[in-house]
Formats: sequence, structure tokens, C-alpha cells
Amino acid sequence: MDFIKTRKIFYILSGSIIIISILTIIIFGFKWGIDFTGGSLWEIKAPNLNAQTSQQILSFLNTQGVGQVTTQITSDNSLILRFQNISEEKHQELLNSLKTQIPSLEEKKFDSLGPAIGKELIKKSIWAVILVFAGILLYLTYAFRHASYDISSYKYGLLAILALLHDLTFICGFLLLMGKIKGWELNSDFLVALLVVAGYSVHDTIVVYDRLRENLKLNALLTNKGERITLAEMINKSIHQTLLRSLNTSLTTLFPLIALYFAGPNSIKVLASAMIVGIIIGTYSSIFIASPLLYDWSKK
Repeated sequence: MDFIKTRKIFYILSGSIIIISILTIIIFGFKWGIDFTGGSLWEIKAPNLNAQTSQQILSFLNTQGVGQVTTQITSDNSLILRFQNISEEKHQELLNSLKTQIPSLEEKKFDSLGPAIGKELIKKSIWAVILVFAGILLYLTYAFRHASYDISSYKYGLLAILALLHDLTFICGFLLLMGKIKGWELNSDFLVALLVVAGYSVHDTIVVYDRLRENLKLNALLTNKGERITLAEMINKSIHQTLLRSLNTSLTTLFPLIALYFAGPNSIKVLASAMIVGIIIGTYSSIFIASPLLYDWSKK
């Protein structure tokens, strides 16, 4: 396959992905979890949980001074409740009162965070992403400083970041859409998924770029002997040389993640799904976007 000749098809595909993702973000907005906004998340379970039992629990909580309560029934007959931040003493009081009314009630999880912690987490999350981008740019600029064919080393770093932004934008759009459909909230797992996918995506891109760098050095030796290969041919050769490795690495990572998504607890479904989508889109961008963009930038 000629990846350079067909690059415009994938540019159009990626452009469509970015536009749809951005529109999703604008239309639906971010549905932040209590990790960022502060508040209490309570997951309880009762046999044969139905709308009537859920309404009974909701009516009780509305009389306990915990503010507005939102509920969500999960597929495993659990009830997820979200309300304002409460103390541990209040939490135990509510739990004991509900067990009096519903003896079979079982608590699965309770998390409570103040709004100050949520704001601090947002601030640190932004700095984490900025530092990741800066580290990638500095490392690639230094590592590819001896690359030839008149391609400045900083271009490798900037294009790796551009491919990464392409991946992260799609993941954000996907999770927001799933939040609208399934009620998923963005919590600290969302940040973990972004950072993991960032490392994975850049790693895949660097593998292709490093092979291209070696081929550029080899081409410099051939030029001295009167032979010369075009940049397009070298990029195609480099992608083909690393293609099987990239696909094998992606598939061996995807299989356990897919098993984790379907067999694991509900609490990690957001993390697992974000990583599954991120690995797929990261492998795609490393092959079809990052290297062809390097070709276009070197020519224009």
C-alpha cells in the first residue's frame, strides 16, 4: 500500500473525526464526576431493585438535607446516587436508616470529595498534560537532531504532538457521547486514560519515525554512491517495516482490555473503553497521519 499517495483520503477521514468530536464537545459539554466537582457518590445494591425501590430511597434522601440527588440504576441491579458532600458520620447515619427500611441493602462504594480537592485536581491535570507535551517535543527535537533530508528535528516533535491531539480529541468526543448515552461521568480514571493513551500513541509514532531516521541515514550513504531514494519511498518503506510490529503490539494490548471491559466491574468501564478506543485511534494516527504529514511539511 502506498501510504503517501492515499494520504488525502485519511486526512479527510481524520478531519471528519476531529469535526465530529469537537461538535460533540460543544453540544454535550463535559459531564464531570465528583473527582473534579466535589460531592458524594454512593453505590448501593438490593435484590430485585426496581423503580419503586429507587423512588423509595430517593424520597428518603430528599428529606435528609443532602441537596439535589440524582440516581442511576446499573445493569447489575445497583443504584448509583450523587448528592452534595457529606461527612462520614452522616454517611453512616443514612446507611443505617436505609438498612432499617430495606434489610437486604448492601453498600458497594462510597466516595466523598470537597470542591477544593476537585479544583486542585483540575489544575494538576492541566499541568500534567502540558508537561507531557513539552517532554515529547523536547525529547524528539533532541533525539532526531541528526536526521537528514533537510527535515528539522523539531518537526518530528510537533507532528507527534499534533497526532496526539488528534487522538485525545477523538477520545474526549467518544466519552462525552457515551456520557450522553450511558450516563458516564468523567472522573480521575478519565485523566489516567488520557495519559496512558498519550504515552502509547507517541510511542507508536516514535517507532515509525525512528525507522525513518535510520532509512534517512542509509539513504545518505546511497547518495554518496550515486543512488538516491525519494522521501515518499522512504516513508512508505519505514511504515511497512514497522506495520506488523505496531499491529501485533496493539492487538495484544486490546485483547485483555476488551476482556476487562466486559468481565470487569462497572467502575473501570470508562477507563477500559477509553484505552480501547485510544489504542485503536493511536495506531491509526501513527501509520496514516503522523508520517504523511511529515512528508507534506518537508515539501511545503
